[in-house]
Amino acid sequence: MNTLPVEPAWRLASRTDEQRWLVTGLWSEQAVGIVGGEPKCCKSFLALDLAVSVASGTACLRHFPVPHPGRVLLYAAEDALHVVRRRLEGICAAAGCQLRNLDVQVITVPTLRLDLPADAEALERTVQQLKPRLLILDPFVRLHRIDENASGEVAPLLAYLRELQRRHALSVLVVHHAKKSSGRIRAGQALRGSSEFHAWGDSNLYLRRSLNTLTLTIEHRAAASPPTLTLELKTQGETLALQLAQALEDATPAPASVDERITAALMDAGHPLPVSELRNLCRVRNATLHQRLAALTQAGRLVRSSEGYRLVITP
Repeated sequence: MNTLPVEPAWRLASRTDEQRWLVTGLWSEQAVGIVGGEPKCCKSFLALDLAVSVASGTACLRHFPVPHPGRVLLYAAEDALHVVRRRLEGICAAAGCQLRNLDVQVITVPTLRLDLPADAEALERTVQQLKPRLLILDPFVRLHRIDENASGEVAPLLAYLRELQRRHALSVLVVHHAKKSSGRIRAGQALRGSSEFHAWGDSNLYLRRSLNTLTLTIEHRAAASPPTLTLELKTQGETLALQLAQALEDATPAPASVDERITAALMDAGHPLPVSELRNLCRVRNATLHQRLAALTQAGRLVRSSEGYRLVITP
């Protein structure tokens, strides 16, 4: 009779801090989760802001750093492709980058039903070929023909997405609707359908609107969550993008790893920094800082010059 494989706890592979965040404080590395909220709460805008930040390495909402940028795969089922492009271009303008330079790949099929084996296999083959760091599916209701209130029907579909995340080492973000008039219910419990949705997520983002105020609640399975944030959809010329309604220096936890601290310091500065200044900003031992700077430079993420170190943003 076959037995299950086991391993002593002390021999389990440890996970380094450098791999903790996809978007620091906002979305965990290789996490599955939900961006949820009632209609007209800017859920898709937030998902697209995450797409731009991960693909470009710029801070999400101009506040949350991205330590390891990479390819994004997006399926936007409810918006026409020209609308998706226009929204992405607006967010890029706010972030100070160009859409043409970003590795955001958009799935263009008119329908995708992940409860159908052929569609599920097609998505997995696409993920296997493109190897994205982040997969965005918007919204969940357009991805199936099941009863969202039936746990027995929802659980297998969420399990498929979890397996997709584990097999291909990526993050999976699903946009999902909340119940109408759910303002007094805890954010996660306000999600429409089965309670499986709330339990499934490693990182969940919840948007709520009260009169003219838009708020963002952040939940993590394995990290502390910041206080609720206030957002606004800001228009500047042709630019339309979400941003924090006020500066909140303490809203984001300090980057957990040395690599994240270095990335955040250089991103905030916007110009090369010498080692002495990086050491003060990152609050790390000199030997450790030199070791990580050398590793990041060798990996092609930093460039060293006479003025110091600067970030490399790879298209």
